[in-house]
Amino acid sequence: MSRPRPIRRLLVCNRGEIARRIIAAADGLGIETVAVYAEGDAGAPFVSEAGQAVALPGRRAAETYLDAAALLGAARRTGCDAVHPGYGFLSESAEFAGAVRAAGMVFIGPPTSAIAALGDKLAAKAEMRAAGVPVLDPIPLGDGDGVSPGAYPVMVKASAGGGGKGMRVVEHPSGLAEALAAARREAGSAFGDERVFLEPYLADARHVEVQIFGDSHGSLVHLFERECSIQRRHQKVIEEAPSPAVTPELRQRLGDAALRVGRAVGYESAGTVEFLLDRAGRFYFLEVNTRLQVEHRVTEAVTGVDLVRQQLLVAEGAPLSFRQGDLSISGHAIEARLYAEDPAEDFLPQAGEIVQFVRGEVPGVRYDAGVESGSVVGVEFDPMLAKVIAHGGTRREAAGRLARALERTRVHGLPTNREHLVAILRHEAFLAGETTTHFLADHEIPARARPREEDLRLGLVAAALSAEQAGRASARVLASIPSGWRTSAMPPQLRRYRHEGRGWSVAYRRRRDGSYEARVAPEGGEESEHRVVRHGGTPEAPDLAVDGLRRRLALARAGRRLYLDLDGGGTLELDEVADEPLPADDRPEGGLAAPMPGRVVSVHVAAGERVEPGSLLVVVEAMKMEHRVRAAAAGVVGELRVKPGDQVSGGDLLVVLAPADAAGED
Repeated sequence: MSRPRPIRRLLVCNRGEIARRIIAAADGLGIETVAVYAEGDAGAPFVSEAGQAVALPGRRAAETYLDAAALLGAARRTGCDAVHPGYGFLSESAEFAGAVRAAGMVFIGPPTSAIAALGDKLAAKAEMRAAGVPVLDPIPLGDGDGVSPGAYPVMVKASAGGGGKGMRVVEHPSGLAEALAAARREAGSAFGDERVFLEPYLADARHVEVQIFGDSHGSLVHLFERECSIQRRHQKVIEEAPSPAVTPELRQRLGDAALRVGRAVGYESAGTVEFLLDRAGRFYFLEVNTRLQVEHRVTEAVTGVDLVRQQLLVAEGAPLSFRQGDLSISGHAIEARLYAEDPAEDFLPQAGEIVQFVRGEVPGVRYDAGVESGSVVGVEFDPMLAKVIAHGGTRREAAGRLARALERTRVHGLPTNREHLVAILRHEAFLAGETTTHFLADHEIPARARPREEDLRLGLVAAALSAEQAGRASARVLASIPSGWRTSAMPPQLRRYRHEGRGWSVAYRRRRDGSYEARVAPEGGEESEHRVVRHGGTPEAPDLAVDGLRRRLALARAGRRLYLDLDGGGTLELDEVADEPLPADDRPEGGLAAPMPGRVVSVHVAAGERVEPGSLLVVVEAMKMEHRVRAAAAGVVGELRVKPGDQVSGGDLLVVLAPADAAGED
């Protein structure tokens, strides 16, 4: 069948990973794309990946991605004939969909009437009840926003939108007023609609949803179910397809109920019918998300259907290319949402620059990421960095692949939930399929991986020798000579670090056979000795055997902060300690050493000069950064061992200070 209205240019009214996802699908169909972006998103990857981009003046959602007039203006300015809303923001706004269509453009989504009918969740419940779909009856609010004491616990829910916004569980009447106020504020900010309602809260249930898809020719199918029970504050964390709790018979009943929902409103395009499933196998209609879901990728993985591509084709007028009988489930898929948040601080959202973002390469795993190395995470929008999706022949295989990919993912510069996700995926209760909406409350899941002490010591050795390797690579003279090489015996080179507030020192010396001897000691702790063999590698990916054990290592730097990834052992964050003296048994009293290999840029004192605590003595340039060596206490310069232009190794003596009283000072 010919397409009655091919789309030529598409406005993508969203940001982050979903904007990139839509742009890629449009490119695959030969459709030009236009992005819109808030001020804080000017450097985001999705902006440069679109053919054109229009700046929206403002930083907050209300000024940008929720401003329908600004979005329509961008579409007209760039000659777009279609608009894709993605998810969130205005994706479920019947007013926006109607305005797009009234402007003569194609809205990628269901009919405006279907969005309106299902967007009011209270009205939708009544319509679904009439269609024979089981529902949780809403609880009416009395005068003064009160309900019967026997109704608790209750769930406060936003009437518009979704994604966990505007939702609160209330266990006792004393908490209702505050929960209502907070939910109204959150819903108003996220969706521009402050209306909320109450429904019974089922504490020990599963969140199961069914993907439906329809075209304008009367075809409507379901693409089976997803389970999204692993949630925090009603925000989904882990999603999977199919659900481990759904039998073939229950799958049929869920699919039939979802299709009744869609047929009741003449549904077209992609949509999701959400249910609560109790332990007895009873399910209850919650709502319909009249848009693409964040977790649509797991359905794509098990069915082989590209949902965004189908959205675009159906919007052009094409019929669905498959029927219900053509669809089947292949294997299992699991998705994890990688967030910029600090698990150690009650998952507080984080903002800042991503120093490094590297995907973990594992077969059967894909990434939908909204960021890259150097991206800045702002405070204005959801802090999700990426979705990581694994597909395998079995559920356990998919979980293992996803955990492995996350373990190998390198994301540094601000805290994330990466290690927490790994802990969930490797938890026996999760692997056994014991997933309810209370999973995270019922199980103690570590916020982050705690490194073993042997891993920490290995990491410290790797950090020290990587810094040495980087210093030799940047040396301007005698670069071929190994660091620390001397014609006579010399003290070992030294580097100091701090890990979680504790100081550590690494003293190392190159041996004649090319290996190293290294001593690692914590403040107030026991020193350990190690034999280290370098097998090549780079400062960023050192290949070392420490006491005969080789581990996959990766290192990133942000100023004096080091991020060291040990495959399977989590991430070590180390801070280089500069301006520290050599140990007493290896240096003259009062000796100050070079903090790392580099070049002396300037010397700010002379022999015999008195200095005060904090006085600048020497500046060493290393790895494109200047490191200032300062006096730790008052004294007099007894020896000056370097001059500007000298190349130094980490631990080399720079200045020897004599105590002020020893120099005859009062």
